[in-house]
Amino acid sequence: MANRANPAFAAGVLAVPLLALVYGVTVGSYRHLTYVHVMAGVMWTGVDLFMGLVLGPVIGGLAVKQRAQVFQRLTPKTTFLMPSLAFVTIFGGVTLAQRLGKFPHADPWIALMSTAISVPVVLLVAAQFDALTDRRTLAVFGVVAVGHAAWLVQTLPEFAMTSHAIAAALGIVTLLSVLGFGVLLPGEIRMYLQMTSENPDEEVISEIGMRNAKLAGVQGALQLTIIFVMVYVRF
Repeated sequence: MANRANPAFAAGVLAVPLLALVYGVTVGSYRHLTYVHVMAGVMWTGVDLFMGLVLGPVIGGLAVKQRAQVFQRLTPKTTFLMPSLAFVTIFGGVTLAQRLGKFPHADPWIALMSTAISVPVVLLVAAQFDALTDRRTLAVFGVVAVGHAAWLVQTLPEFAMTSHAIAAALGIVTLLSVLGFGVLLPGEIRMYLQMTSENPDEEVISEIGMRNAKLAGVQGALQLTIIFVMVYVRF
């Protein structure tokens, strides 16, 4: 997939945000981490809104074959770009809230959020690939479930209410993550598998691509909501 996306592009959109995040989390100031978090969030939101409000309607007016051709060029790039921006935005935001003292009692809340993301994502990914009863799926689900159960047992005794704004932000982040990693990313992988098959099904590529474009608009709306919440938290 990296070859289709352009190896330099794939490496750049993964390495640059992640290295900036690592620097901000380890030795950078909170201002540096704020910059990384905000810029990744702006790009993530901007791309999603463009996909949902501009590109989606334009592509929707094309014939199936033309839609498939667009998604064959677009999908390899978004498969690398969007997860990178999402991870940096979310991880950077949680770390920043802790540094600024805006997120008391963080450990149990993070454990709850991770559980609410990971379990549905595993099931949604398996469902898209018709693998809910596959032994490998059951093994992964078992590891995820047991690991998160142990994490919750360890952290929940320390649970205490955080601010309503932080709780709302965590809820929105959970929705964004489940949608992004459980629906959009597996859809892009399914499109890629079709593209590289001996007889690509343009109807399937077009259908998944249009679904993802519409869901990107939903993500953009959620991101606008969380921006409002974050402004409230900060000021």
